[in-house]
Amino acid sequence: MTLSLTKKEYERYSRQLLIPEVGIKGQEKLKNSAVMIVGAGGLGSPASLYLAGSGIGTIGLVDYDPVDLSNLHRQVVHGTNSIGLPKVESARTRLLDLNPEININIFNEPFTSSNAMEIAKGYDVILDGTDNFPARYLINDVSYFLGIPFIYGSVFRFEGQVSVFNKKGFPCYRCIFPEPPPPGLVPTCEEAGVLGVLPGLIGMLQATEVIKFLLDVGTSLAGRLLIYDALDMDFDSVKISKNPSCVLCGSNSTVKELIDYEEFCGFPGERQNNSPKTEAGEITPRELEEKINNNEDFLLVDIREPHELNISSLKKAVLIPLDELSNRKDELLGYDEVVIFCRTGSRTKRATLILKENGIKKVLELRGGINAWARDIDPNVQEY
Repeated sequence: MTLSLTKKEYERYSRQLLIPEVGIKGQEKLKNSAVMIVGAGGLGSPASLYLAGSGIGTIGLVDYDPVDLSNLHRQVVHGTNSIGLPKVESARTRLLDLNPEININIFNEPFTSSNAMEIAKGYDVILDGTDNFPARYLINDVSYFLGIPFIYGSVFRFEGQVSVFNKKGFPCYRCIFPEPPPPGLVPTCEEAGVLGVLPGLIGMLQATEVIKFLLDVGTSLAGRLLIYDALDMDFDSVKISKNPSCVLCGSNSTVKELIDYEEFCGFPGERQNNSPKTEAGEITPRELEEKINNNEDFLLVDIREPHELNISSLKKAVLIPLDELSNRKDELLGYDEVVIFCRTGSRTKRATLILKENGIKKVLELRGGINAWARDIDPNVQEY
């Protein structure tokens, strides 16, 4: 049954109704549409706010993380009072406050091969608010099998990308990225950082593509990859084409159902932080403190970036940034043990792989990174 606009909705959407490309029929299309947003974080926050404000009738939110203080500089759908709450619950409260005329479905659970098709069924489009490759390949394949478009977005420091995949006759994500990069090669926002306003801009561009698709107006980003550089305030657009040999949408496709995306992306048995398993052991902050106090023979290596030393540091640690490990491996030889740490431990798995490949056999990773040291050992060390 097609729902018509109520008297109150005519007033709420009055400025949008004035646009010829929208009008009453267009606004009713939006009211009768359903958009799935996977990830209620940096990209999902602005996208969900503007889609809710525009009058999308049903919005689905998938996320299983709680709101953290470190989220708030960019995840603007949440507030300080929401810290500790599930992101989907926090977002639903804010979105319904913005627009109580719409429906918000929440899924406080991981988006996986076992539940993705069921969760996304019945939606008209999927918006990607994630920050990892297994999730993106999963979203791409789900959208292809359901026959709905996938609005892609990604951010990194000062750079962002947007595109539309799986629109009929246009490429899918696998056409452009047939294979994921090696595990850990591309840092996440947690590892590399991101300018707070950047996800806002990229998320709003994604929301714009959603609305254009639902209204069937304008020129879609399908077949194009939009690249934004905030430092130069520059937009660039690159044409992308369908790959006839694509394993998903090509003429001789081999992917017929959802697969194990963690394994496909090189994360077998991955942890929730998407860090690949290695053969390295872990060491707790307490155990590291004992090693230091006992003057044991080991090398403590800080693999963070130089500018992070201005925030916090550990005495006796040698700074060797992650991307310099291979070239500076000789500095690690001659020690019975090497203990490595970063901010939270998310970068140490990749570092261990590099060290193992370069002949460093005994590697220990500081569990929880320097932030755990600040919490458990020395409150004078700044947590960030």
